[in-house]
Amino acid sequence: MAGRSFDAWRLGDRIAHEIRRTVTETDNLLFSAMTYNPQPLHIDAEAAKASEFGRILVNGTFTFALMVGLSVGETTLGTLIANLGYDKLVMPKPVFIGDTLRAETEVVELRESRSRPDAGIVIFRHLMLNQHGETVCECRRSALVKRTPT
Repeated sequence: MAGRSFDAWRLGDRIAHEIRRTVTETDNLLFSAMTYNPQPLHIDAEAAKASEFGRILVNGTFTFALMVGLSVGETTLGTLIANLGYDKLVMPKPVFIGDTLRAETEVVELRESRSRPDAGIVIFRHLMLNQHGETVCECRRSALVKRTPT
């Protein structure tokens, strides 16, 4: 099991996730098509070229999903009961095709579960950074995580 149980987390724990991902045109196009997102900035090179960005912008929900996905292996794989919510989602910089992204995670809060003695709530702060070290996505994820069996 790669993820950590509730008891193994400490406030302030940090992880720089090793897996990096270069975003491709196919990633962006398929994600936009699968989610029925017809935004021309994501799928129309000519419309995107005429925008202030001058090129296609990667779908922000792809960036968000990739950020969470890159974190799962080292945070909640095999220990997650449920994701309870995502808060304070921001995307301060755009992502472009060809950008290489990496994720970092910090534990910002730990709470006992009032309804589940076999679990606790971990609040993660996830960051996605591009190849220039600029934050392109950030959020807090509340996860209900199993305790270590006693």
